[in-house]
Amino acid sequence: MPAGSGPTLADAARGRILFGGDYNPEQWPEEVWAEDVRLMRDAGVNSVTLGVFSWAKIEPQPGEREFGWLDRLMDLMHDNGVGVVLATPTSSPPPWLGRLHPDTLPRDADGRVEWWGGRQHFSHSSATYRRYAAAVTEDLAARYADHPALTMWHINNEYCTADHGDEAAAAFRRWLRDRHGTLDALNTAWGTAFWSQGYDSWDGVLPPRHAHYRNNPAQILDFRRFTSDMLLECYTAERDIVVRHTPHLPVTTNFMPLWIGQDGWRWAREEDVVSVDLYPDPRDPSGAQQGALVQDLTRSQARGPWMLMEQAAGAVNWRGVNQPKPRGLNRLWSLQAVARGADAVCYFQWRQSRQGAEKFHSGMLSHAGEEGRTFQEVKRIGAELAALGPEVSGSRVSAEVAVLHDWDAWWAAAQDGRPSTEVDHATVLTAWHRALWEAHLTADFAHPEHDLARYRLVLAPQLHVLTDAAIDNLLGYVRGGGTLVCGFLTGIADQDDRIRPGGMDARLRDLFGIRTLHEWWPLPPGETVGCEGFRGTLWSEEIEAVPGAAETVPYRGGELDGLPAVLRRDRAWYLSTLPEPDALRELLARIAAGAGVRPVLDGLPAGVEAVRRGELLFLLNHGREPVTVPVPGTHRDLLTGAPVTDETVLGRYDVKVLRP
Repeated sequence: MPAGSGPTLADAARGRILFGGDYNPEQWPEEVWAEDVRLMRDAGVNSVTLGVFSWAKIEPQPGEREFGWLDRLMDLMHDNGVGVVLATPTSSPPPWLGRLHPDTLPRDADGRVEWWGGRQHFSHSSATYRRYAAAVTEDLAARYADHPALTMWHINNEYCTADHGDEAAAAFRRWLRDRHGTLDALNTAWGTAFWSQGYDSWDGVLPPRHAHYRNNPAQILDFRRFTSDMLLECYTAERDIVVRHTPHLPVTTNFMPLWIGQDGWRWAREEDVVSVDLYPDPRDPSGAQQGALVQDLTRSQARGPWMLMEQAAGAVNWRGVNQPKPRGLNRLWSLQAVARGADAVCYFQWRQSRQGAEKFHSGMLSHAGEEGRTFQEVKRIGAELAALGPEVSGSRVSAEVAVLHDWDAWWAAAQDGRPSTEVDHATVLTAWHRALWEAHLTADFAHPEHDLARYRLVLAPQLHVLTDAAIDNLLGYVRGGGTLVCGFLTGIADQDDRIRPGGMDARLRDLFGIRTLHEWWPLPPGETVGCEGFRGTLWSEEIEAVPGAAETVPYRGGELDGLPAVLRRDRAWYLSTLPEPDALRELLARIAAGAGVRPVLDGLPAGVEAVRRGELLFLLNHGREPVTVPVPGTHRDLLTGAPVTDETVLGRYDVKVLRP
């Protein structure tokens, strides 16, 4: 079911911003439910997700069904004006499934079984698991298809489980046959001539299990692809069941933020609504930028409005130190999501648990109850989102910059035996996005094979693997008048992680004016390299430029003195190091200006974020002190109704949403 052919988030939102969260009332006595809906009304909650971890409650014994409690909940939500995003409960099978059917339990690379007692303890390749998952999904969809509370389906939860067991091995071999066709083609793609790894039979091909020394990196790359595809098969199987019963309702599953385990582009094509869980660390000074990155990526995957499925109203429980969000930060980050395209702002979870592994994870209604600061802030957010909904729902965020990201490239770059373990794909991607964020340049994300023609500037921070089609796409983009900036280790390998002759594809070397890439010079932890006007971090390269073909910024001092650190040939730029943050921001801002890309708003104080969504201008102060922001012209703040002329004051963690 291709994206764009079915219902959308707009069908559930209906001109509103959805506001609510995971609701797990099975953890509580039924007499608590009435208090829950009273407080939901008080907080402006209009949507809850039910049933995410309820498989054991729905099916306490094989084949039994207990829906009475869920019937009463669905009716209760409808009677109180709260829509239901109904989840299939298949992310956490009941203990009896693993006990009776141990083939449903996944194994890690060392052969150890992942037992019940937590969650996500299912093998994506297990026919038994898939049969039971389909059965409970079928009965759930048949029972509630016509219920007036139902607004959306939520399949499983945070798909992430890998499996190295025997049933997964058989599925892996089938997947490899489909991808490569023959053993000879597989041996060629995996480079099995190295270390005498050539396969003479499909039966000898296994997932990358524990080995004496390094596994084959091409095997690992294909296994990551396989794992993403098998989990996607689980999702689409359940999705197709609910769609058969309710073709008019949108379907989603929630991504984890910037998660390595799924090919997000491929998955997003199979969803009506793209949703994500987002948990920046409130103690991290770059938390707001991390949030913006995930929001931009999710919006780009959705190609429009998206759903914030989970966030924390206060503290989480998995970091070494779990501090709550300071006063005002929950509101700030919630409105940041709306600014960057969200039409749903939801939480894990409604009521904070008293037992279990996440009893210290916050809820909208914390242990402090309705008088607690957390719930009082939630009430304010609910009221403001209710007011903003008719003004913003369905509108778009426009960007003239695209950042290229590809999971194949990430997977390949994460292999063992690479030149530097200090170089991490996600870290480099984040550094480049942070430079744009600090320069107030709104960016989309895109796959390197996407149509890039609408962007004035395209950035490829690090794309270790590039297909021939992707390279041709980038060359065509530059020939068509676009400006391209690539970072180091881009285009060094093909789709099988085979190093390109010359250490970088010849077409890219010609594009950037590189005659010879002699050597990679990774930098030890904490070391930098001198460059004219800035210092580089993480990486450097011994490059010989084509004489007279490229403008260069040279290295200064050390082994690479005088050689190019940055090259430019017409509208194509290459950075062979990662400039320190201020230098990277200034360089990308200068290149953007040359490409005709302007900041959202000039003269912004440090720590203030500006985003345009449709006709609205969102101003967000990520600092703890008040700031004055110049805003030429006359506007009205939709959150207060107050007029704004030429400038406005933003308090600590404050937000203004301005309409001209």
